[in-house]
Amino acid sequence: MAEVAARRTLSRLQLSHGVPAADAAKVVPAVSATLDQHAAAIRDILDFGIENSTAVPVSVLLAGYARGLVEHSGPEAVRAPLDVAGWAEAGWLPMRLAAVCLLAPASRAHTKREA
Repeated sequence: MAEVAARRTLSRLQLSHGVPAADAAKVVPAVSATLDQHAAAIRDILDFGIENSTAVPVSVLLAGYARGLVEHSGPEAVRAPLDVAGWAEAGWLPMRLAAVCLLAPASRAHTKREA
């Protein structure tokens, strides 16, 4: 049940942040680099910052992380930029949410995190 809800959350996030950021990253190398840095930081959080994270599906961890960011910041703060130029100047939070999407496709292939 949690995995289904997590996949829904990640699918919505993919549409709002993941796809547009990936498109911008193809045009603006700085966006690509920033997304990669955020994705690395998220991987570290999941690997080292969450006790027993290997027992929880990656999709659930990522969706929970993204929901926590949104709840803490509010919907206005997480609005995705509308175009490539906007992504080139995007703030920390939209980039972080887009980076969650970079990690999400791998989570669909595995139900549990590999140690």
